[in-house]
Amino acid sequence: MVTAINDDLFSAEVVNNPYAYFSRLREEDPVHWNEKYELWVVSRYEDLVWVARHPEFFSSAWWKRDPRPPYPAIDESDLGLYQFVREFFADWFIQHDRPEHIEMRKVVHGYFTPKAMELWRPLVQSAVKVLLDEADEKGRMDAMKDFAVPLPLLVIAQMMGMPNQDRPFIRSLAEKLLFLGRREFDRMQPLSEGIKGLLEYLGPIVKERVSHPGEDLLSVLAGGERSGVYTREEVLANAILLLLAGHETTINLICNGTRAFIQHPDQWKLFRQDPAGHMIRATEECLRYDAPVRSIQRIASEDVEMRGKVIHKDDRMRWFISSANRDPDMFPEPDKFDITRYPNPHVAFGSGIHHCLGATLARLEGQEALKALVERFPLLHLETNEADLAYQPSITFRSLKSLPVSWN
Repeated sequence: MVTAINDDLFSAEVVNNPYAYFSRLREEDPVHWNEKYELWVVSRYEDLVWVARHPEFFSSAWWKRDPRPPYPAIDESDLGLYQFVREFFADWFIQHDRPEHIEMRKVVHGYFTPKAMELWRPLVQSAVKVLLDEADEKGRMDAMKDFAVPLPLLVIAQMMGMPNQDRPFIRSLAEKLLFLGRREFDRMQPLSEGIKGLLEYLGPIVKERVSHPGEDLLSVLAGGERSGVYTREEVLANAILLLLAGHETTINLICNGTRAFIQHPDQWKLFRQDPAGHMIRATEECLRYDAPVRSIQRIASEDVEMRGKVIHKDDRMRWFISSANRDPDMFPEPDKFDITRYPNPHVAFGSGIHHCLGATLARLEGQEALKALVERFPLLHLETNEADLAYQPSITFRSLKSLPVSWN
C-alpha cells in the first residue's frame, strides 16, 4: 500500500533524517507539489542542475516577487515586521537576476578568487591550533560551540576588519538571522532584531569605509557604493549576507563532517593514515554526504513543464541539496560515506550562475579543521547517545544544536 507523502518539511522525520524521506520522494514524485506550504519540491540531481542553470525560468528574486503570504504562517501582528524583513533580504545580490546579479556579484568576486583565499590558510591553521589546544586541555569539547562556530567566525570577522572582541556579539545577532528558515510562529521578531542590530553595528563602520577605504572586504563592498553599483542600503545588506554566509555554512560543514567520521570509524582510521593526502577528498565527501545547506528557493518567471507537471508563473519552488547529493543516478552507493570518492560532483555549493561565492574559503576551512582534528585526536567519540543529537528545525540549513565529543 502506498502511503501519502508527509508534506511537513519541518517535521522531526524530515529534519533529523532527511535522507530516507528524500529517497522516497526521488523515487515516487521527483517534482512534487507540497500542498501544505504551496511549493514545488525538486529532489533529483539532474532536475536541480537543470533548474539552477535556467535562471530565465526560475527567478532568484523571490523576496521581491512572491505574491503569497509567508510559510509557515506567522502571527498576523508581525506582518509589518515581515515587510521590513522582506525589503531587507531583497537587497542581497543573490536575490537578483541577470544583469543586476552579475554587476552586484562582480564587486566582490575578485576578493574571493582561489589564489586570494589561499593567503588566508596560515590564519586558519593557527586559529585551528589555538582552538584545539584549548579543547585538549579540557579533554572534551562541544565540536559545534567550541570549534565549528569560533573558527569561521574569526576568519570572516578578520576579512571584514572587525575587532576580535566583537565576535561573540556578531554571532549572537547572526544567530537571530537563522530564524529565516525556521517555522516559529513569532520568528519575524528575532529575525528583525538581528537585522536591526547588525545594521546599527555596521552602519558607522561602512560609512567610514566609504570615505576611507582599506584592504578589507567591507571596503570592497563600500567600493560598490562609490562606483554606483550599490546603494548604502545594499552595501549594508550585502555585508550582512557575506558575514552570515561566510561563517554559517562552514560551521555546518565542520560539525556535520565530524559527526560523519564518528559514525564511520573506518573512514577516520583511513584519514588518519595520511591526513594531508586525504583532506581534499575527505572534505568534498563531507560536503556531499551531509551538506551544510539543505535547500534553495526560486520562483517561476513563466509556466514551465517538468517531468509532466506544469509549474505555473509565480509558483514557489525549492530544490533540495540534501536529496540531490544522495541521488543514486549520480553517485554510486550514495548512502556510503567514502573519503576516497572520485569524481564527486556534489552540489553542496549550488550550481549555475549563483554557485556559492565563498566555496573556496569554506573548502579551505573545512580541510584545515578536519585535518587538524584527525592529527590531534586519533580516537574521537560522541559524549552522548546518537539519539540525543538534535538538528535546528530549519528548511535552509542542516545544523546540529550541539556535538559533544571526547578523545580519551
